[in-house]
Amino acid sequence: MAVESSAGDLLKVVTLLGAAVVAVPLFKRMGLGSVLGYLAAGLAIGPFGMGLISDPATILHTAELGVVMYLFVIGLEMQPSHLWSLRRAIFGLGSLQVVVCGALLTCVGLAFGFPLGVSFVSAMGFVLTSTAVVMQLLGERGDMAQPRGQKIVAILLFEDLLIVPLLAVVAFMAPADLGGAVAAESSRWATVGLALGSIVALVAAGVWLLNPLFRILANSKAREVMTAAALLVVLGAALLMQLGGLSMAMGAFLAGVLLSESTFRHQLEADIEPFRGLLLGLFFLSVGMSLDLAVVARNWPLIVGGVLAMMVVKALCIYGVARFARSSHADALDRAVLMAQGGEFAFVLFAAALGARVIDPVVNANMTAIVVLSMALTPLVVLVYQRIAPKATVSMDGIEKVDGQAASVLVIGFGRFGQIASQGVIARGASITIIDNNVQMIRDAEAYGFKVYYGDGCRADVLHAAGAHSAQAILVCVDNKEAATRVAELAKTEFPHAQLLVRAFDREHVLELRKADVHYLVRETFESAMAMGREAVLSMGAEETEADEIMDTLRQRDAERMAMEAAGGMFAGRSLVLGRTLADQGEK
Repeated sequence: MAVESSAGDLLKVVTLLGAAVVAVPLFKRMGLGSVLGYLAAGLAIGPFGMGLISDPATILHTAELGVVMYLFVIGLEMQPSHLWSLRRAIFGLGSLQVVVCGALLTCVGLAFGFPLGVSFVSAMGFVLTSTAVVMQLLGERGDMAQPRGQKIVAILLFEDLLIVPLLAVVAFMAPADLGGAVAAESSRWATVGLALGSIVALVAAGVWLLNPLFRILANSKAREVMTAAALLVVLGAALLMQLGGLSMAMGAFLAGVLLSESTFRHQLEADIEPFRGLLLGLFFLSVGMSLDLAVVARNWPLIVGGVLAMMVVKALCIYGVARFARSSHADALDRAVLMAQGGEFAFVLFAAALGARVIDPVVNANMTAIVVLSMALTPLVVLVYQRIAPKATVSMDGIEKVDGQAASVLVIGFGRFGQIASQGVIARGASITIIDNNVQMIRDAEAYGFKVYYGDGCRADVLHAAGAHSAQAILVCVDNKEAATRVAELAKTEFPHAQLLVRAFDREHVLELRKADVHYLVRETFESAMAMGREAVLSMGAEETEADEIMDTLRQRDAERMAMEAAGGMFAGRSLVLGRTLADQGEK
């Protein structure tokens, strides 16, 4: 029997992993994102799909640790000073969004004919945005560290804190007979005191215990023990918060913040990352498995209407609050689309309301289906929005377009390469015109006293407007290989009188530019690498003269190799590359 039970458990694990391995790459290849892939895989193998997994609730409870670990990693990136700078976004913007969305979503429930108590609980469950879905989408877009991403994280943190008072409100809303039992079991002040005690205990442990603990473990040189300690910190903090009646995810986040300035921060993040990713994927799988298709089929008009109404009203509320808080139209619209769904804490709230008899089992099933569907639809809505939304326009305030300039030297591209390359002619007193198509680069250069005009060097009319027809030298310093080639070919054709000097990306790019017959080109890393190579030779005890001779020889070999590659292809000069084979190393 034990063997059969073990085989059954192993089959579930294999099924979960297999579904993820098949669905996620497929959905990412289709451009639908990993979250939707996990949700679809969960629906397919769950009790309401093929029935390969029959207990999604148990898996969901375990998989919530993925969200916990995700918030721990986010906490590691937020030093206390940075978190303090977000206090207005957390408590100001977060509370405003919660109040407005909660009030209007309650009105939606009343419009559907539900009593006030049921409407309020359903609305507040939907107000609690899915931390897992939003964090994953922010991470995939690379917006986590951006200002708009930081505001979203701040709001999510406030909503995580909100689960505690909401559970207390549900207890007060319980019928009189049950409400008395709840009040007798634990007073409100005891609950608040327990929560505050948990926070104080966690902060104390973080300040006085965690760093000494990891210092001792690091000295032991046992990598697996460091990994175990990282898991212990995350799960211990989550357990402490849960015992105090708070959110497990909030406990992990606080632990991360307390360790954010530790010297072991990067090690902890590396140790947690594999578990975090796997469990977060498992969370999305279990959410997909939790979607009861039978309930959806029986009550589809109510559920479909509820999903559309809740998501639209919440999106409009979020947009309005964001605009009121002076966010741009693009940022407000992006936040509204990203956060217009219910979240995993809604399941906790609905379960508590069901136990307190504030809502009945039918309402619980319908609202759970609405929340799950909203979570499943969000990645798809975000994808559609990204494809149809107008591209963000860059403000041109204070930026002057190139027009009618004339100088002896024209510099195209003023990044780190162009800034250095222009110094020689400036030092000699030559007149110079600089153009770039990066607005932020132009503004940054102005702070250092440079006048840079806006213009795309790939266009002949722009080059004429920049004075290329009268320039003695044209320096092509752009950091894009294809763009540099186009500019070089255009400049050589239109302005053959000018000396054309071009920045090359690599050896292959050098061969392309030689076809354009430029006067001078240099690989962007060649000279700096040669300088470091010379210092390496000196560090081995060579004299200055010997080092110079070696580097001269290497320059000559490189030139010969380039000539062979131009005639016979990229591998024609391979024999001129100095190297040690495995056989050479074996001989020594």
